[in-house]
Amino acid sequence: MSVRFVMVGGFLGAGKTTTLARLARLYQARGHRVGVVTNDQAHDLVDTNNLRAQGFAVKEVPGACFCCRFDDLVDRVGSLEESERPDVILAEPVGSCTDLVATVVQPLKDLYAGRFVVAPYAVLFKPSHGLKILAGGKSGFSPKAAYIFTKQLEEADAIVINRIDEIAPADLETLTKLVAAKFPGTPLLKVSATTGQGFEALVELLDQDGGFGRKILDIDYDTYAAGEAELGWLNASVKLSSAAGFDLDALLLAVVGELQGVLNRLGGEVAHLKVIGQEDGGAFGVANVVSGDTPAKLSLASGSTAKDADLIVNARVAIDPDVLDGEVKRIVSAECATLGVTPTFRQSQSLRPGRPVPTHRYATAK
Repeated sequence: MSVRFVMVGGFLGAGKTTTLARLARLYQARGHRVGVVTNDQAHDLVDTNNLRAQGFAVKEVPGACFCCRFDDLVDRVGSLEESERPDVILAEPVGSCTDLVATVVQPLKDLYAGRFVVAPYAVLFKPSHGLKILAGGKSGFSPKAAYIFTKQLEEADAIVINRIDEIAPADLETLTKLVAAKFPGTPLLKVSATTGQGFEALVELLDQDGGFGRKILDIDYDTYAAGEAELGWLNASVKLSSAAGFDLDALLLAVVGELQGVLNRLGGEVAHLKVIGQEDGGAFGVANVVSGDTPAKLSLASGSTAKDADLIVNARVAIDPDVLDGEVKRIVSAECATLGVTPTFRQSQSLRPGRPVPTHRYATAK
């Protein structure tokens, strides 16, 4: 029996991980077995740890986008098939990746037609940056990074405006009209991955079969590569310890809030900044920031007073990654000192992503 492959795209900070977690629970409630595949530039990702901590079977494809690690994607799905026998695979691509129909959807449909049934390709729309980009205003990113954002929407079978619980009704109406005008003919859904509003329509869309996944982009890979390289990437893991115990959620919020302020002063627009803290006993929390002018948010509270915990920081910011690395270490150390916590940095990786080189790229849809 074929496995249903559901990939949900969207820009950095659009809410893909929260969306996949809610979808996974909805599929499980139907009696389906679910596997999840995450994707980013290195191992031990915030998203992977977040989803595993929620009890999902997760594999990750590190080192580059799904398009450039296509064989690894198929391999990780195979591992899930052996261990979990899933009915549904949920896949989360890198938020700065586009051209996924030509490099992932079409190869899966063509090379693995008997093994996978590929769902319509839904792309989440991120309001905080998206409204500025589509309206031609200043988003904090260069036109090359904004190019990736618009190309992601251009190849979507459906555009899904997320975070509607955070948008005033009048602003949502304005945004809906703008998206519909920019991408006429593309179905438009409105959801909140946080509250679940609108998810019935999203699942109904993802259940459909037919002529989906056929929008092959006319794309300039030089512009694409430059836009992706603009967004400095960092992943850092830290061991936290305190004899007296500390408020884990307060630390997570303090770290992301202070980082946001410092990066704003340095002129580095935040695409997504997320921090997960997990107590040795199992409780975990997540805090994030999705732009330079949106408030830091505790998206998942641990409610923990911890003595020992692990901290993972993952960031994509329009700034030199070496500067980003230095600021993360400085701020984590300073906020830990405020709470009487001893941090031990175990690993920290920072880089500018390289040029995408897809394993396969279909020039026309099969």
